[in-house]
Amino acid sequence: MFGGPKVKLDKDLLERCRKYAEETGYTSVEEFIAHTLEKELRKGGGATPEDEEKVARRLKGLGYIE
Repeated sequence: MFGGPKVKLDKDLLERCRKYAEETGYTSVEEFIAHTLEKELRKGGGATPEDEEKVARRLKGLGYIE
């Protein structure tokens, strides 16, 4: 499930996510981050596929995802 594109996070932020995921019962930090992102995206309403593609291109251009 998590073998796709990589996302770079600040080491301190990643460690905080790792600790929180462990404390709250997530099976991994990846599961916690994916769940959190999905929850936030649902709040924002239905983004169109075009919107999602624009965001992906921007994040790739900024070096956040490969």
